[in-house]
Amino acid sequence: MPDFLLYLIAVQVSGLGEESWLRTLRALPPLTTLDSEARRGEMEPEMELRRELLTAEMIEPSTGEPVQTTIEVRFDPLTGHSSRILPERGLIPATDFDLEGFARDSQPTCPFCPGRVDRLTPRLAARIHPDGRLTRGEAVLFANLHAYSSNSSVSVYSPRLHYLPLGEITQQLLADNLATQVAFVKAVMAAEPQSQWASINANHMLPSGSSLFHPHLQGIVDSQPTTMQRMLAEVPPQRFDAYLDAERRTGERYLGDTGHIQWIVSFAPIAPAELKAFIGGISSPAELTDELIGELAHGLVLTLGAYADMGFQSFNCAIYGAPPGTEGYPLNLRLACRSNLRPFYRSDSTFLERLHWEGAVDLAPESVARQIGERFRS
Repeated sequence: MPDFLLYLIAVQVSGLGEESWLRTLRALPPLTTLDSEARRGEMEPEMELRRELLTAEMIEPSTGEPVQTTIEVRFDPLTGHSSRILPERGLIPATDFDLEGFARDSQPTCPFCPGRVDRLTPRLAARIHPDGRLTRGEAVLFANLHAYSSNSSVSVYSPRLHYLPLGEITQQLLADNLATQVAFVKAVMAAEPQSQWASINANHMLPSGSSLFHPHLQGIVDSQPTTMQRMLAEVPPQRFDAYLDAERRTGERYLGDTGHIQWIVSFAPIAPAELKAFIGGISSPAELTDELIGELAHGLVLTLGAYADMGFQSFNCAIYGAPPGTEGYPLNLRLACRSNLRPFYRSDSTFLERLHWEGAVDLAPESVARQIGERFRS
């Protein structure tokens, strides 16, 4: 029985008067702070892939007849945030924008390209790494000139690859780049034991929020979690298992298990064509082995290749770490495509996403799963 119920029973049995009992009850801490072990360890969460249908009615201007549109509101099983699945409207249209030509125009002043990357990018503090940079294969990691945290890094896939379309990102390039970020996380945590919250992130191409065209990853290691890291770390461990079990049972969005990592299309996506991946047994990027890095890169390359075939050029990615050794928390990631680059393109981030924290997409997750799933199954 939960501790707070035992406490209330004891108060009643003790014979306190009604007023004294009420004063004692009011002095109790909120239920959300009581019995955290029961919330995180003993109580089996109930899994529900919850959705509700809304109907909009309007008068069609050309016929004067009433028409109806259906919007499906879904609720994320882990965080509870809601998302709106719209009828397909082509909100991210294909583009014939000359991305390679744009790359040629921006390359002469790019600080990440050969001949400039060593000279124009900041070095890591000596307490993090004596050489000021971390390398693996062609990947190079250095300090982020525009820091987002107490320890902020940038790593390029290669100084020579100023133009790197999604379909040309190889497993080796991605694994080497991820490996530099993992080494950075380990180095920071060794130098600053209080910095236990790490994430590895990507803004690929300008529509995703990248200020530079040259493809790269970004790392954050801090003493404070981001909002999403905190929300995910508060999810009871059984909830992750129940979510994956529910997705495996339905099979509609479950993409597969690549060995140690499970991949699904998000039930309630924040952004278009959103995927999630879960790595059981570890909670932080600092705990990624070379084998797991290779497996993670493999799954990401499968997804990015599918994005390219679907006509997308830009994406965001976040690998959400909790403190190393957090029991029951699986290291997990979210990956989603963004608007295509072209003059006067429409941003896929609207008032709903930015100010209501609610995704609104016209790509049904089940349709995305059908287009991507074959790559994982083969």
